[in-house]
Amino acid sequence: MRFDRPSPGPPLSRASLVIGLYGALALIALMLSSGRGDPDVYRMADRPGWVLLLSPLLGVVLGLAVVIASRIAVTHLEWARALHRAFRDLLGPLTNREILVLAASSAIGEELLFRGALMPWFGLIPSTLAFGLLHIGPGVRFLPWTVSALAMGFAFGALAQATGDLGGPIAAHFVINLLNLRFITRP
Repeated sequence: MRFDRPSPGPPLSRASLVIGLYGALALIALMLSSGRGDPDVYRMADRPGWVLLLSPLLGVVLGLAVVIASRIAVTHLEWARALHRAFRDLLGPLTNREILVLAASSAIGEELLFRGALMPWFGLIPSTLAFGLLHIGPGVRFLPWTVSALAMGFAFGALAQATGDLGGPIAAHFVINLLNLRFITRP
């Protein structure tokens, strides 16, 4: 009797791997929130409709402000240009689909975990420090990215506290990642 191993099939795409990673973060967030008796991690329950619309709009404004600031930094500061080049080398070419998937899944997964599950439990500072730890890059040249992630973690947390939901932080995170990934990886 002969048993042949099935062929492993094609390798997973980068988009599939990203969705898996950030999907796992979102699942952890939902499990943590449910485990402490707070399954509404997004904070949608009993919120007026105008607040649920205002929060993402504020997030888009914050995200666009950060993107504009990053463009100015890349234009005028050598450390920002060096970081831009380092990310281009690290990421390589990305398709528009990969950029969209990475921007959406990281925004949703990270915000559900850090602002939705961890911040109500541990507070703004510890959840932001954990967010910063996730954004430690492969080498000293990525230190400005880690510092900016800490700053953004505080901004996203403050926005979540001010609006009472995650619409703003998710929208801001998505806009920043989408536009900056396109900028970094463009030819």
